Amino acid sequence: MSAIQTAPEHAKSRDIRNRWLLSFPALLIIFVAAIGPLFVMLVYSFLAKGDYGDVKPWEFSTEGWFSVFFERDIFDDTFGLASAHLSIIWRSLKLSFYTTILTLILGFPTAYFIATRPQKTREIWVFLITIPFWTNLLIRTFAMQQVIRNEGIVNNLLTWLGVIKSPLQIIYTDTATLLGMAYVYLPLMVLPLYASIEKLDFRLVEAGYDLYASRLQVLWRIVIPLVKPGLIAGSILVFIPSLGAYVIPRVLGGGKNMMLGNLIEMQFGAGRNWPLGAAMSITLMILVTLALVFYVRNASKSGAGHV
Repeated sequence: MSAIQTAPEHAKSRDIRNRWLLSFPALLIIFVAAIGPLFVMLVYSFLAKGDYGDVKPWEFSTEGWFSVFFERDIFDDTFGLASAHLSIIWRSLKLSFYTTILTLILGFPTAYFIATRPQKTREIWVFLITIPFWTNLLIRTFAMQQVIRNEGIVNNLLTWLGVIKSPLQIIYTDTATLLGMAYVYLPLMVLPLYASIEKLDFRLVEAGYDLYASRLQVLWRIVIPLVKPGLIAGSILVFIPSLGAYVIPRVLGGGKNMMLGNLIEMQFGAGRNWPLGAAMSITLMILVTLALVFYVRNASKSGAGHV
């Protein structure tokens, strides 16, 4: 082959090499700041527990992973399911799923309302949605505590209206944790949905009405399929942080209705069982990875369906 024929291939390979060189600092930072700590957790999960916390250096043990799902009897050394751990994992999955559904129910009409406003006012509505991000998560959680506590706004209002005679016990329950997570993570659902609905061709909605489709049929057969990428992205953005939530269950759950994040913190703190805490951290990472795989597969199918 002549030099003229091979010139494009050399230029392409040189461009790829330059891109890798330019990306190397960022990739190094990602490896050190993200993959490095995960690797440390993975190593710790296969080490023996230290006598006073920490781990025994290079003493291999699978007790940490075993203790995630099983527990040994202190008298006869038999083992059974770790019901406490499994209930906390189940509570985390359940509350994360409910939070995703609740934020979807509240976020979809909100995003639709913003996307259908005049262009001049949309930025104002989006700005209002992002205002909660200006406040620290702990402060927002304490604000929700003041709303739902026994002498809070909700109970005082219901008592004043005569709906209830004694305060409802909302605080320090799973319901309180659910409401807190829905309040905190609602913007993460609204923004991706708004981005998808804003790109929606509303002439298709008008065509649906022209073909005598009901509002429900237009929503289910036209709007939702077209905004599915935003719906999936918002669900993932809500589900993943909800699954690892720590502050909200600690403040609104009162420490007795723990989630997976609280259980991991307890193993590294009061429990002094670092291998178990590390194994639970990797378990949480696996759950998050499964959620991301589900998102990527559905997003790919959605993208292929619109081609």
